[in-house]
Amino acid sequence: MKYYIIAGEASGDLHGSNLMKGLYKKDPSADIRFWGGSLMNGVYRENQSGEGLVRDYKDGAVMGFTEVLAKARQLLGNVNMCKEDILRWSPDVVILIDYPGFNFKIAEFAHNKGFKVFYYIAPKVWASRESRIEKIRKFVDKLFIVFPFEIPYFEKKGIDFIYKGNPLIDAIDDTEDTEGLPQEPYIALLAGSRKPEIGTMMPVFVEFADRLRATPGYGNMKFVLAGAPSRSIEDYSSYIGNRKDYIKVIFGKTHSILKHSQAAVINSGTASLEAALIGTPQVVGYAGSEMTFMIAKQIIKVTYISLGNLILGKHAFRELLQYYFTPENVLTEIRRILEDKEYRDGMIADYAEIKARLGGSGASEAVAGAMIEELSR
Repeated sequence: MKYYIIAGEASGDLHGSNLMKGLYKKDPSADIRFWGGSLMNGVYRENQSGEGLVRDYKDGAVMGFTEVLAKARQLLGNVNMCKEDILRWSPDVVILIDYPGFNFKIAEFAHNKGFKVFYYIAPKVWASRESRIEKIRKFVDKLFIVFPFEIPYFEKKGIDFIYKGNPLIDAIDDTEDTEGLPQEPYIALLAGSRKPEIGTMMPVFVEFADRLRATPGYGNMKFVLAGAPSRSIEDYSSYIGNRKDYIKVIFGKTHSILKHSQAAVINSGTASLEAALIGTPQVVGYAGSEMTFMIAKQIIKVTYISLGNLILGKHAFRELLQYYFTPENVLTEIRRILEDKEYRDGMIADYAEIKARLGGSGASEAVAGAMIEELSR
């Protein structure tokens, strides 16, 4: 069968790559064309020849309301290009992975043109923009969800779905690779994958690093910044300045960086759940443009912004949002993690519960099998 997959950011590329592995395993004749990144392209090249990658997500990733407006013309061009490519290639199914701003436009188009539409990793309608439920109901043939707290929500809304566990458990790299990591204790820093995120996170990161090293007992502390796959060293170097002897940027080793760190400061998103599954004590930070934050406050309905906290229904770790995301507050929380054993142990215990609620391994392959079964009916 012919599968057309669309992922629009780093997490989608990760989960899309594992889904593709499952599709190739379950359907040896699978023919895949996709929007994604290097991970999906790597799986494709192991299984097919030719050019399956239509557009790399790094060419168009944006965040927030103001950033979307600024790139509206580019996004519209990508949408039109995608529609034309789907018509030309004529797949058996269009598989959309998260990225709702783009993918809902494609869902409506593909449905109206008679293509089967699957949505993998449900748009977070339980957090905001609940009106999108009607688009799922109208344009999506089957929804594939990945969080246990989504089950009662979509049941209540009358949306047909399949739940096979969370694919992030399969995606965690349990490598012991420490090459390039400091020998001394260090704090992991994850600034997100988009330039606006980096622009708001990095100034707080570097001032926090300076303050921690100025604190008695922490003068030798190092910091490792996990470079996002879509970014280059230039995206970080102007913020780091003359701190290169104690703030190091490493690409392609996010899981190793987290695993061997003393603690982590993480931009909200998939990375915070990765840290929980790996077992790294953390504090989550988020700050956006003033307009983006004001709009978000009006439409976001959930109590927590981090997936781990949402899964538990309580704070397993602290979230510092907008005005509270300051170097001083980050310093206070990291010192508590490092110095208060009872607090740290409690966080690790909560992590074990998060992992248990997500289920076991094999979710990506199970979803691929369920998709093929749906198409065979």
